[in-house]
Amino acid sequence: MILIINLCKEKLHYFEFVKPVEDILKKENISYETTNRKVNKRTLNKYDKIIICGTSLKDEEYLNKLKDFEWIKNYKGKILGICAGMQIICKLFECKLKKNIDIGMKMVLIKQNFLGISGWNEVYELHNYEISDDYNLERNFIVFSQGSIDAIKHKEKEIYCIMFHPEVRQKEIIVNFAKLE
Repeated sequence: MILIINLCKEKLHYFEFVKPVEDILKKENISYETTNRKVNKRTLNKYDKIIICGTSLKDEEYLNKLKDFEWIKNYKGKILGICAGMQIICKLFECKLKKNIDIGMKMVLIKQNFLGISGWNEVYELHNYEISDDYNLERNFIVFSQGSIDAIKHKEKEIYCIMFHPEVRQKEIIVNFAKLE
């Protein structure tokens, strides 16, 4: 079963960032449950996969609540961090964020297969920060995108991160993640 973590502070933002992910899983008959960011070890043991969804540009509260996500470092299942989810994961592994507002469609080159996509992809981005290409990123993650840091995977864990929103385009990423063995 998949746990979807809703980072949205405002209830209406759920419909933009979380519900589309739920709809994709529902269409594929994939079981899931959705919760807010506060999870405990007992809750985590029920799920073999977790998706941490993005949130709106005005909602940066998650960056002040990184302690709520320390469990990510020890979680044994698979994680997909989308936008804000990627930022949380990268910060936990001591990567740096830098201010860069990016809104709209963007062409991204995925150098090798990343959850079923590769080559040039037109993706939808909506974020205030990007991930810096620094020592901690290189030490912990494999970068699949060329240019900006848009798709990465942890070197030792099954933690996948994307800066763009696959619930808008590239829905197959969510489906392929959900079907990982």
